[in-house]
Amino acid sequence: MDSASPPSSTLPTSLPQQRPSAFSPPSSILIIGSGVFGLSTAWALARRDTFSQCSITVIDRSDPSQPDAGVFPARDAASIDTSRIIRADYSDASYAALAAEAQVQWRKQNQTSDLGAEGRYSESGLVLVADAGPTRAPGEIIDKSSLTGMDYVRFSWDNVRSMASSDPDWAGRIHELPNPAAIREQLGTGGSSGTWGYFNGGSGWADAEASMAWLFDQVVATGRVVFVHGDVVSLQSHDNSVTGAKLSDGRMFSADLVVLAAGAWTGGLIDLSGQVTATGQVLGYLDLTEAEQEQLGKMPVILNMSSGLFIIPPRNRMLKIARHAYGYLNPTSLAPLASSTTTPSQPVSYPLTHLTDPSLSIPKEGADDLRRAIQEMVPLPGLAERPFTKTRICWYADTPTADFIVDYHPHWTGLFVATGDSGHAFKFMPVLGDKIVDCITHNCPREFLGKWNWKSSAATVVTEDGSRGGISGLILSRELNRDN
Repeated sequence: MDSASPPSSTLPTSLPQQRPSAFSPPSSILIIGSGVFGLSTAWALARRDTFSQCSITVIDRSDPSQPDAGVFPARDAASIDTSRIIRADYSDASYAALAAEAQVQWRKQNQTSDLGAEGRYSESGLVLVADAGPTRAPGEIIDKSSLTGMDYVRFSWDNVRSMASSDPDWAGRIHELPNPAAIREQLGTGGSSGTWGYFNGGSGWADAEASMAWLFDQVVATGRVVFVHGDVVSLQSHDNSVTGAKLSDGRMFSADLVVLAAGAWTGGLIDLSGQVTATGQVLGYLDLTEAEQEQLGKMPVILNMSSGLFIIPPRNRMLKIARHAYGYLNPTSLAPLASSTTTPSQPVSYPLTHLTDPSLSIPKEGADDLRRAIQEMVPLPGLAERPFTKTRICWYADTPTADFIVDYHPHWTGLFVATGDSGHAFKFMPVLGDKIVDCITHNCPREFLGKWNWKSSAATVVTEDGSRGGISGLILSRELNRDN
């Protein structure tokens, strides 16, 4: 394999233009990763006539032959969890519209084979709030990177009302929550959070693990996709073309097109400096009594965009508390392999999970913040002091603007990158794959041109879209050592 480095020319600072529409489908596609990005892409490829003569292979580090044993997809993947928020509540109108499109599929529940059936989707409603922030002048133009949590919620309120204006049923299920008293009344738990917000009865949450199992079944049912169990340790290349992947056991897989969709692990296979960084987010779970389940089971999702703290209605006497924050960094030196010309040579933030370290718990800083959420949002007697049944660090692939990266690599032909979930991609699962395949065929949806393109590198990657809470720049090892 050729070990030449990619060209060192600076990427253009202007927004990339749509590529020509002419497209010749490859004879083989290799997808690395089977999370929301990878699996939805495989599903879309398998159903599209353009790729009817194309072989499709998905490689994942967990074993696809044992989905019923709870080992596929990988247990520490971001897409595997008890629940994920499903909302069209976005400050960005493009994502709001795409999420609303996805919700049409989430709401289908008439047949057991429908995505939203069998408890996979619950439309509990969403209380979206924020804490008071700086006063904005009327008509002030606000850059996306300078949004506060309150800005995010107010823009989201405008977008939701605009979309609901043509849907009387939906319009009747949204209303403003102008003060803490109104928030408390809507939440119905005795708690509150934030100073202003709104209620959207058309949002809810999904059983993430069950939904991913549903998606896997859809892909298998096409009969078009081959699944391979293995750890990809490097991409293979020749000249300036990526030609395949090498596994830890020495096996090699080649393809005309490699789609890299490894989530927060993507940075271990390709240099994403200034584009994407992995951040660890804290999650905690509490066992409830039957009475507590009854009391909280009908609550809406509550999400505070200023603190990032949120709680999802419990099911089966299990309550999840989490934080959508700047997250923890885990700087890791990844030894470059001679056969890989794309592996980063500098330390990158790389996931550390309960699978790689079974003793791993969340730092005290994060645990304390989760308990603050319980005290504010669901102040049942003794609940905030109860030991967590389990905790988890969930890893995002963050970008500076929270926009995904769905684009061909600018220097390596044969390599398409689909990553940058930024902690909010799951809800798009039923429609995301089709949008990714549109980009593969050089037909990126117009509303995402520029947003999803590979961009010039930023000095640092900190997601600043108004949706993050906590403190930026926390190093996981330091926070864990601080607890000792």
